[in-house]
Amino acid sequence: MNTTYKLLALDMDGTLLTNEHQISPETSSWIKRAQEHGIHVCLSTGRSFGNALPFGEQLGLATPMVTVNGSEIWRAPHDLYQRYLMDVDLIKKMYGIAAHYDTWFWAYAVDHLYNKENWTTEIDGQEWLKFGFHTEDDDVRHQILMELQDLGGLEITNSSPHNLEINPQGINKATGIAQVCSLLGLEVSQVIAVGDSMNDLAVIQKAGLGVAMGNAQQVVKDEADVVVASNDEDGIAEVIRKYIFAKE
Repeated sequence: MNTTYKLLALDMDGTLLTNEHQISPETSSWIKRAQEHGIHVCLSTGRSFGNALPFGEQLGLATPMVTVNGSEIWRAPHDLYQRYLMDVDLIKKMYGIAAHYDTWFWAYAVDHLYNKENWTTEIDGQEWLKFGFHTEDDDVRHQILMELQDLGGLEITNSSPHNLEINPQGINKATGIAQVCSLLGLEVSQVIAVGDSMNDLAVIQKAGLGVAMGNAQQVVKDEADVVVASNDEDGIAEVIRKYIFAKE
């Protein structure tokens, strides 16, 4: 067994989960084997806590969790360690951009997920974590990106080639995993970080071993230390077999 790595940080959609949004039996089996050998397994996701927790429970995870791209760090399930909120004025401006382009959008508040179909008039009365845009029109998405960059104060990534995900500036999965390491008494060099999209890029670049899934966006593959099989081909199981249970 390789004793270099102590923490496995896993993105969910496109990484841990198949395209059917399931954890395959093979992947689940290898994750449980890693846990039995003392490896911490941390979900590191753009999803909200409520949307991530059932999968953590399915895997029997009691270790810290990074949700909403690093805007929330959980010491353990239901035990919030840190939360970073977005400026309400920026939320209003991003809503204005979405309305101008008439594009699909969503936003995570602490207690609710809003989108184009159920938007709230009580923007000031909410604690906001993340805003997102989705459009398959490359030109429109580029125009939105330009306007977001002009706003400033934003961390702009994506979880698919067709969307943009926005967190407070300086908040991402890398900052989240760094805090998880602090909680566990580990170094970032002891982390294997696995993902497929731009919101995984920062942590893949910082981790001791940065892993891109076979289905990852090309820029993520280019920056990763290694590329494994896709999310539908048990890429996570490959990571665990090759880089945790292989001999040093």
